[in-house]
Amino acid sequence: MRGGHVGFVVIFILLATAGNLSGEFAGDYSKLSGIIIPGFASTQLRAWSILDCPYSPLDFNPLDLVWLDTTKLLSAVNCWLKCMMLDPYNQTDHNECKSRPDSGLSAITELDPGYITGPLSSVWKEWIKWCIEFGIEANAIIAVPYDWRLSPSKLEERDLYFHKLKLTFETALKLRGGPSIVFAHSLGNNVFRYFLEWLKLEIAPKEYGRWLDDHIHAYFAVGAPLLGAIETVKATLSGSTFGLPVSEGTARLMFNTFGSSIWMLPFSKYCTTDNVYRRYFSGGNRKYHHAYHCDEHELKSKYSGWPTNIINIEVPSNRGNEVYPSVVETPQTNLSGKECGFPTQLSFSAREVSDGTFFKAIKNYDPDSERLFHLLKNYTMFCHLKFRSYHDDPILNPLTPWERPPLKNIFCIYGVDSKTEVGYYFAPSGKPYPDNWIITDVIYEIEGSLYSRSGNLVEGNPGATSGDETVPYHSLSWCKNWLGPKVNITRTPQFIWSQVGRSESEKVNAAAIPTE
Repeated sequence: MRGGHVGFVVIFILLATAGNLSGEFAGDYSKLSGIIIPGFASTQLRAWSILDCPYSPLDFNPLDLVWLDTTKLLSAVNCWLKCMMLDPYNQTDHNECKSRPDSGLSAITELDPGYITGPLSSVWKEWIKWCIEFGIEANAIIAVPYDWRLSPSKLEERDLYFHKLKLTFETALKLRGGPSIVFAHSLGNNVFRYFLEWLKLEIAPKEYGRWLDDHIHAYFAVGAPLLGAIETVKATLSGSTFGLPVSEGTARLMFNTFGSSIWMLPFSKYCTTDNVYRRYFSGGNRKYHHAYHCDEHELKSKYSGWPTNIINIEVPSNRGNEVYPSVVETPQTNLSGKECGFPTQLSFSAREVSDGTFFKAIKNYDPDSERLFHLLKNYTMFCHLKFRSYHDDPILNPLTPWERPPLKNIFCIYGVDSKTEVGYYFAPSGKPYPDNWIITDVIYEIEGSLYSRSGNLVEGNPGATSGDETVPYHSLSWCKNWLGPKVNITRTPQFIWSQVGRSESEKVNAAAIPTE
């Protein structure tokens, strides 16, 4: 048996929880290609400028690792941040340093190579090594890394990423003679969704379905945040360090400059937008196509269909002209807050987070809310540089529910039965920005129930099980809405992807095969 044939048979065994393919491939399986779209923070970024770092023996030179070089992060954190952060309003680079994504498989296999840090930053390395051992050809696995800091529209505007991705599929077909299998992980699924919508405006409508059939045989959605991820909210308000040796405040400063910072915000499954393409081809007024339209279920259901409110936040009852304090003003602000009355607790559902209501509500209490609201809703021109917000994106508003992609074979693979965060309680910390919020409580889903951090049972709408520790089950399992009358759902011990607990795999529109 030829190596390519063996390799792809083994890939299907690796993902065997998905069952047998429908729409069987009529050709030689050795002609298939595997295209990997990595997730958030899963692509190496390299310096594309020269930056002299004072008080440090380590400078940044072209092609030096930025994400992720922990040595330079520890020795020259301010320089490192200059190479990582973007302008929050137009997504341009820092005026002293710029970074760009690496290319090829090496860009996604190991973010920080080294004896100590290597195993901790390994992403696709072991998977690719395993495939090589089973004889997969070198040109059969293609990585399509991207700058995961950018919003989808900026990915295309700055890097022509989706044009290049289209050419990648076409090159793979010409090189190997068969269509490709897409492996998308985490944010990579959002990228792939945007690509499929972008493609509609690049290909004649009559040719769109044929192009997909010719170039994409199957799509594996691994750990896809199909309705968003709760931890995105935590990262925007209090910071997420990704396990790096930086403070949460520093991580928050960096994260909130990324255009992608709200790409995975949780949103309601009951709210959609107008059909962009119908307006585009009809020549109608496109100015208001981004307006939300929520059906009656949004009004009748609690928490936008999620297990609970995403955010519960305390704000001062009486505020002065400047509520988020500077370092000097901190003692006076804390004192006045205590003397003037009790704080008010506000709660926000997934819809109120994604439509900007939450960020408008706290604009007087937090400087980052204006930036985040700008990313959500404001279209601007700055020094002749266009920036389209998520709601004004001419291709797709990503903060709306997925419909089933028009592909032959779709597999959803995700972890379940792990303790997963589904809601937060925030309160003013008394410290200056960016550490001005503190998490006072967390709501978790586990074993079909909701619990607070202290272990108390919480009322809400818990799902049948819990998520994968990072993304709630409600979001991971959205693809069940794509299932046809005959499906194959398999639950297996978690041994493939590095999540805790069990895994659940769903084959969309497949023949029913007993698996439990």
